Amino acid sequence: MINNDPVVDGRLKVVFYPDFNVKNAHFLYPAADLSEQISTAGKEASGTGNMKFMMNGAVTIGTLDGANVEIREEVGDENFFLFGLTADEVEHVKRAGYRPGDYVNANEELREVLERIAGGHFSRGDREMFRPLVDNLLHTDPFFVLADYAAYVARQEDVSAAWQDPRRWTRMSILNTAYAGKFSSDRAIREYCEQIWKIRPVKIVLEHRT
Repeated sequence: MINNDPVVDGRLKVVFYPDFNVKNAHFLYPAADLSEQISTAGKEASGTGNMKFMMNGAVTIGTLDGANVEIREEVGDENFFLFGLTADEVEHVKRAGYRPGDYVNANEELREVLERIAGGHFSRGDREMFRPLVDNLLHTDPFFVLADYAAYVARQEDVSAAWQDPRRWTRMSILNTAYAGKFSSDRAIREYCEQIWKIRPVKIVLEHRT
């Protein structure tokens, strides 16, 4: 749909990268401008990938999940596009009884999106292909996709506005790289030794023999 749209031709293309691994990632991380770390808060799904994007100058749009929390603390809220429920809010919604359909009924755009998917618009008229996906979202939605949808769309508008200001975006990118130092493996291992393993370095004296 996007790749054949004449309005965005030459500006935007969707690519599904096969065989994603560490070797191939070397080409992707430096090329990225925006890092999308959109896991549900509390799932701890955002891990080392977002750090690698950050180190290479990508700006993050994400939830307060996993390493996103520390990245935002380092770069500051003004250099991080935060959206979505917090882990505490997710638990509160669960306890109150999450009803995904309420979010659909309250958001005409979201309703139209789901109707297009269910109606076969993206599957050559096949209404059954994505039925399990739509039913899961409407009746279960374990990752609170519908609850976070409106906030995500609104935050992407902020991303677009920032991108159209090259000076601002460049500054955000540079600061993301500059503040990536906290995620050094040296720092991580040192803290594990001191706070978790409770071990101390041992000095080793090597004798020189001729």
